[in-house]
Amino acid sequence: MNNEKHLRWAVLGTGVIANQMAQALRSMGRTLNAVGNRTYEKAVAFGEKYSVPKVYDNYDEMFTDPDIDIIYITTPHNTHMSFLEQALSHGKHVLCEKSITLNSAELERAMKLARENGVVLAEAMTIYHMPLYRTLRERVTSGTLGKVNLIQLNFGSFKAYDMKNRFFNPNLAGGAMLDIGVYAFSLARLFLDSNPDEIKSFVRKAPSGVDESAAVAMSNKEGQLVTATLSLHSRQPKRAVISCEKGYIEIMEYPRADEAVIVAAETGEREIIRAGKTADALRYELEDMEAAVQNGNDMLLAYTADVMELMTALRREWGVIYPEEQ
Repeated sequence: MNNEKHLRWAVLGTGVIANQMAQALRSMGRTLNAVGNRTYEKAVAFGEKYSVPKVYDNYDEMFTDPDIDIIYITTPHNTHMSFLEQALSHGKHVLCEKSITLNSAELERAMKLARENGVVLAEAMTIYHMPLYRTLRERVTSGTLGKVNLIQLNFGSFKAYDMKNRFFNPNLAGGAMLDIGVYAFSLARLFLDSNPDEIKSFVRKAPSGVDESAAVAMSNKEGQLVTATLSLHSRQPKRAVISCEKGYIEIMEYPRADEAVIVAAETGEREIIRAGKTADALRYELEDMEAAVQNGNDMLLAYTADVMELMTALRREWGVIYPEEQ
C-alpha cells in the first residue's frame, strides 16, 4: 500500500455525489486521481472541472489501473453489482453509494469477493460516519439514558409521477426502500442491540410497480421497536426519535445531521448536542474509508448487511422485483 497520506482515488460516475466527493477531497487538500463515466464527454468535463489528471476512454480501465487504490462507485443502484465484481476481483478497495446492492444475495457475493481479495468494501452511508452519531452512540452505550425502547423514523419527499426517472423506474431499481428507506433502517440499526427479526408492513405502489410509500413496524429479540414511514410521493420531515428509558433523542434532517436534542424523561430538560458539520458529510466518509484501508477500522459492513436483509425481505413480500433479479 502507498504512503498513508497518498491513497489514490477514482470515481465512477459524474453526478451530484461524484461532484460532492471531488469537492470533499479538495477540502482535504487532495486531488481526485481519476474519473470514468459511461458517457466519455461527461467524464472529460468533470475532469476539467476538478483538475483530475486521468480521464478513462473506457471506464472499465479503472478496475485494472495499478495507479488506483480506492474506487468510489456513484452510479445507479442496478449497476452496482457488476462494477463491484470487477473492482473487488482486481483488488480495489470500494466505497459504493447506497444502496450498495439490490439485495442480500448480491451483497453476500460482494463481501465474499472482498474477503478473497483482501480489500475493504463499504457502503457510503453518511449516518455511519457523521460525528454526531458517534457522540450519540457514546451517550446511549454509556447507559445514562437507559435502554433504547422505541425508534420512530420519517422520511418523505414529493416526486412528481414520471415513471421514466430513477425514483419510479424499475429498470433503474427505483422505489422508496432502496432510495430513502436505507437511511431510516441504517439509523435504526445503529442504535438497536440486534437486527429486527419480526416485520409488519403496508405498501402503496407507484403505477410502475415499485414501492412509492410504506409504513413498516419491526421488533428484535430484545423487544426494541422500530416504526418507519417512507414516501417518494408525500412530503414529510426527515425526523428520527430514539426513545430510551430516561429520555429521548430527536434528530432532524438525520441523513447528514450535525445537531440533536436530548430531552430528559422526568424533567423535560433539553440538551442540545452538536458535532461535526453537515457540509462535511462526504469528507467524513472518505476519511473513514482511508482509515479502514490503512488501519483496518470498522466501516460497519455487518450493519449494512443487516439493513440489506430487512430491505430484501420487505421487497420480496411486496412483490417489488427488479429486472436483474428475475
